[in-house]
Amino acid sequence: MTSINTNLNNEKNDRKTALSKATGAYKRPSLLSEQSSYWLMIITAIIVAYASIGNLLIPESSALHVSTHTVTLLGKYLCYALLALSVDVIWGYCGILSLGHGAFFALGGYGMGMYLMRQIGSRGVYADPVLPDFMVFLNWSELPWFWHGFDQLWYAIIMIMLVPGLLAFVFGYLAFRSRVTGVYLSIMTQALTYALMLAFFRNEMGFGGNNGMTDFKDIMGFSLQADGTRVALFVITAITLLGAYLLSKWLMSSKFGRIIISIRDSEDRSRFIGYRTERYKVWLFVYSAVLAGIAGALYVPQVGIINPSEFTPLNSIELVVWVAVGGRGTLYGAIAGAILVNFAKTRFTGIFPEAWLFALGGLFVFVTIFLPKGVAGFITQWRGNTGEETPISTDAPSTLEQAPLTQSQNSDKNMKSDLTGNE
Repeated sequence: MTSINTNLNNEKNDRKTALSKATGAYKRPSLLSEQSSYWLMIITAIIVAYASIGNLLIPESSALHVSTHTVTLLGKYLCYALLALSVDVIWGYCGILSLGHGAFFALGGYGMGMYLMRQIGSRGVYADPVLPDFMVFLNWSELPWFWHGFDQLWYAIIMIMLVPGLLAFVFGYLAFRSRVTGVYLSIMTQALTYALMLAFFRNEMGFGGNNGMTDFKDIMGFSLQADGTRVALFVITAITLLGAYLLSKWLMSSKFGRIIISIRDSEDRSRFIGYRTERYKVWLFVYSAVLAGIAGALYVPQVGIINPSEFTPLNSIELVVWVAVGGRGTLYGAIAGAILVNFAKTRFTGIFPEAWLFALGGLFVFVTIFLPKGVAGFITQWRGNTGEETPISTDAPSTLEQAPLTQSQNSDKNMKSDLTGNE
């Protein structure tokens, strides 16, 4: 009995030694040590400051004035950037290609939309103090149970994070526990968002049917049509984006993030070392879904509408294009890709409205063939060729794979050699 306990303790110590060497081989970068973090924060701060001052303090007659429409458009871009960041966390660092993150984005948007609809009260078309206009139009007699509480912002914020996170947890637990991976998982996520789209199109669901929710009046007592409110929402979105970026950067440079990267590079080996890989994937999936839900919640008061079209699978596929263009596995690349692609979309849909989708498809093919690591990867490679210091790339083999074999792993290797007859 003593010998068995001794062997078990030796195995445990060997595994701890292997893990400590593996994690020690990875040099954790400082939170703001990379130039990308500095530049992202500086550029964002400059844009936010200039747009805010240009809209509120500079008169409209000046050429330096920033219109409210431009501020709203920039806020929408930042919401898309936060959404792309959520996709990059799960795809770039864990290798899980989700084609359903548009569903989490839309759920967060509907959560904020429900709060904004409750704020209208008797100012609606039908002047009902409790029921939204679309419920009065559909002859609803009372408020559905799941609408209660949305007259309070704190409750709405909790639901905005809880509902997408809970859906991601249930879906991820069932999928990852069954070890569904690759294209099959991508198809399942796409089916999820398509099913939700069909459900939200139904008037019986109580979310406005195909018209969705619109005609919002105010938020926390501030008119959504006021310039100051628009600027405040823009600033809050920028702060949230930077906070999510720094949190994701810290998470990916922590032990949890290194395990996630090792799962991406070699899930079987990570599982062999002793990690329950499905648990790590589930919680990362939940974190990513919560970020997407927050992005949707910030999006709705700025654009003024939320409807089932946000669940369209095409939207989720377009997210992947943003991340691929910017460069997955970098975080800042996903943010840049989302802003660049959507800026191009805004410009070219006005010039060539019928050809935009062809241009988007051509852009994705071009990036896949000539820029497989996106714009961020191209810049990193260029900096490397010029001799500048570059950040640690997540495309490198996992540190767990580079760790030297311990005594127990050598024993397993020798046993395998004996069984196969190889030396």
